[in-house]
Amino acid sequence: MDIERRLDMISQVGEEIITRDDLRILLETKAAPVAYDGFEPSGRVHIAQGLLRAINVNKMLKAGCRFKMWVADWHAWANNKMGGDLGRIQLVGKYLVEVWKACGMDVDKVDFLWANDAIKDPEYWKIVMQVARHSTAKRIIRCSQIMGRSEDEALQASQILYPCMQAADIFHLQADICQLGMDQRKVNMLAREIGEKIGFWKPVSVHHHMLMGLGQPPVGSADAIERAIAMKMSKSRPETAIFMTDTEEQIMQKITKAYCPEKQAWENPVMDYARYILFEKSKDLVVERPPKFGGTVTFSSYAELEKTYADGKLHPLDLKKAVAAATNALIQPVRSHFQKGPAKKLADQIAGFDITR
Repeated sequence: MDIERRLDMISQVGEEIITRDDLRILLETKAAPVAYDGFEPSGRVHIAQGLLRAINVNKMLKAGCRFKMWVADWHAWANNKMGGDLGRIQLVGKYLVEVWKACGMDVDKVDFLWANDAIKDPEYWKIVMQVARHSTAKRIIRCSQIMGRSEDEALQASQILYPCMQAADIFHLQADICQLGMDQRKVNMLAREIGEKIGFWKPVSVHHHMLMGLGQPPVGSADAIERAIAMKMSKSRPETAIFMTDTEEQIMQKITKAYCPEKQAWENPVMDYARYILFEKSKDLVVERPPKFGGTVTFSSYAELEKTYADGKLHPLDLKKAVAAATNALIQPVRSHFQKGPAKKLADQIAGFDITR
């Protein structure tokens, strides 16, 4: 695959790339650059964490990147997830890996690495200290967004340590590309600013789209990034999230109730799922309707679906039913995976855990 095609593939992942010129130089000078994504094991897995992450990782692999998935168990512990129980956090980490196996991530080509192993290395903590020494407390607190926290919250000392660790992760993993969501932008910018100052490099940031929750977007005129974060799918609002083990009935119920204004494709979560999940996994979307309402129609691209919907030629309920059916078909293999063997035992353990914000 030539440089232009690799750039195009990565651009399909990156809603924002900082910077495209840096990415081009990286691809021209390194045959297999290292990309990484990290995640807090913090409970049930929704489709943004499951399906969308698998889609993005597979594209990065196809573009010739070596991918490292960082199981940020100590970060989740610092952030008081799962009641601050490290053992439970690590079980959830294993559960997520099983989800990705079942939903199509090319896991054989992904290096799964655990923060629990890194913390045993004194060199890791030297990098954390270097990040802290070259940052102000105010700047680190501004990065609290990466943990799902706000600057106004009363943070525990462990949570203030978290951004220093996440910036250090990039250099510890020798990552050329930070391939994370837009909500991780602030710490990636911190790493770009201080990387060369502490003897490392300026990593490229490829920030992917954050899938919307099913509720109505908040009213307000916040900047684009803050607004995207406010609208993103969150397990803390389970009624507006589709989880990777939801039943067919739950999926249909949640999507039927979803915010989906007629003729509006923008900031419409049902259209969002069609664009970033369904058309990425299938060549078409079939909408079944009675003959008196136009009959069954097949859309072969998101652009075609968007125009038809915006023109008022597709009713929201018909769209919802089609998206729910297609989403359920993608989740069915995951449900099946967790109905037997070691995966079932793991899922049963996770189901009994209390989820803490």
